[in-house]
Amino acid sequence: MARLQKKYATRTRKPAARAKPTPRPRTSKRTVLLVATRKGAWLFHGDAARKTWRVDGPHFLGQIINHMVLDPRDGKTLLASAKTGHLGPTLFRSTNLGRSWEEALRPPAFAKASNGQKGRTVDHTFWLAPGHASEPGVWYAGTSPQGLFRSEDGGLTWNPFSGINDDPQYRVWMGSVQDGTPDGPKLHSIIVDPRDPAHFYFAMSGGGVHESVDGGGTWSPLVQGMDVVEGFDAANIAFHDPHCIRLCPTNPDRLYQQNHCGIYRIDRPSNTWVRIGKKMPKRVGDVGFPMVVHPRDPETVWVFPMDGRMVWPRTSPDGLPCVYVTRNGGKSWKRLDSGLPGSQAWWTVKRQAMTADARDPVGLYFGTTSGELWVSRDEGDRWTCMARHLPEIYSVETAEVR
Repeated sequence: MARLQKKYATRTRKPAARAKPTPRPRTSKRTVLLVATRKGAWLFHGDAARKTWRVDGPHFLGQIINHMVLDPRDGKTLLASAKTGHLGPTLFRSTNLGRSWEEALRPPAFAKASNGQKGRTVDHTFWLAPGHASEPGVWYAGTSPQGLFRSEDGGLTWNPFSGINDDPQYRVWMGSVQDGTPDGPKLHSIIVDPRDPAHFYFAMSGGGVHESVDGGGTWSPLVQGMDVVEGFDAANIAFHDPHCIRLCPTNPDRLYQQNHCGIYRIDRPSNTWVRIGKKMPKRVGDVGFPMVVHPRDPETVWVFPMDGRMVWPRTSPDGLPCVYVTRNGGKSWKRLDSGLPGSQAWWTVKRQAMTADARDPVGLYFGTTSGELWVSRDEGDRWTCMARHLPEIYSVETAEVR
């Protein structure tokens, strides 16, 4: 079982020097959008200018696809997490961009309970994350209910990672299988520090944010500064509900968080999250699910607000969808809604369903709960709907291919 470090232990890692501006990319690669939905998956192949898109799909028609990710280390290994109608949760892998698929030989599964105890069963794999650049073939997966798993053979076989799945304290923080989001509690936002393969973050809904600096041997909660729903005790980690955590590619000591209770930023080695969403307009609020960080500018972040009143309708505020951006680390926010519906648009965007490419200017993409796929080629200044009438969109990821 995992040995828990002292709560909120201070890390010894020195803060990174302020990153120099990253050179703008010049590439002949094309952008591919990987779209996972409640009824299958689609790939949208863009031309060099990202103006026209070729549709490839559906793949796995009728199956719930929670996440689909292309391995950036080899540019060819594509994993998709699926929940099939009869066979339950599994994973599929393609090495030719979806022209053919093979099922995982051993998908993520909890260890069998012993001594007559009641065990847990994986309902679905929710989050997929490639490992460190120095560890080809290594992947991580987060499940519902909360579990953390690792593959060392490119996603064919999976084993529990670390000891948190069965650690008594973590099991308390995870709550019961009835807790968390409407379709089950989840372990998500698995982040590997690009400087150090032994340094990890993950988040649980519910159950807080957690960090390991020793390759998963021990973990520390990282929840100081985070609010919880009014009337609940913030000292109880089980009540913390991070929706999405993102690390800045050019400043790995900075992370942003979209939480059930606001938008936050943390600059390590600090252990305290600072709520930066208070600068959002009060009529909009700072509740939402997805979050996107600029690939070259750690000051720039995009979010998609959701109606966060006491009874959550899980729609855009007042039926007016919008993206908000900060270009100064959360000191101020700007509304970006040009091209988006001006009324009666009662949808929202899930935590994995908004992403960016690394082009110049950055392309932004999001998929909605009503099956629309939106794109901006100018960092959110203007939006265009590129696909309609898809099933409910669960995740959107980008991949660069030649």
